Amino acid sequence: MSHKDKAALLRILKNTPEFKPFEVTVAEELIDGCLAGGEKSGYIIQIAEDNGEVAGYVCYGETPCTVGTWDIYWIAVDRSRRGKGLGKALSEATETAIKKARGRLIFIETSSTPLYDNTRQFYLARGYEVIARIPDFYSSGDDKLILQKKL
Repeated sequence: MSHKDKAALLRILKNTPEFKPFEVTVAEELIDGCLAGGEKSGYIIQIAEDNGEVAGYVCYGETPCTVGTWDIYWIAVDRSRRGKGLGKALSEATETAIKKARGRLIFIETSSTPLYDNTRQFYLARGYEVIARIPDFYSSGDDKLILQKKL
């Protein structure tokens, strides 16, 4: 990722219906942290391109105070480019990098609401399993689901 990618990433995030404005603000903070400090920030961002344009990204990092545990914080693909395998490619590249870094577990947190049905199905199809549910975490009726994949 480079500074020139930021505007395209923000456009993708703002046009993703699953993300609320305050979540986009948090994602931007992680992007800025990565741009300012690289991997020392604790975040790694990889970009997906389609026809030479930024089409999506993944943000992930090693979970502090653990050995071999990683978190995937964001995967977002431009709505007009979904279904082309870009999310799958980002996920596979992330898993490969985590394996290379001797990662053993990957965690993803997501919402239980119907808006996130496709997101959950994407992760389940990639071999993740729901290992925990925290009721009413995000808001009343919106549970936090924790998904895990063992490498």
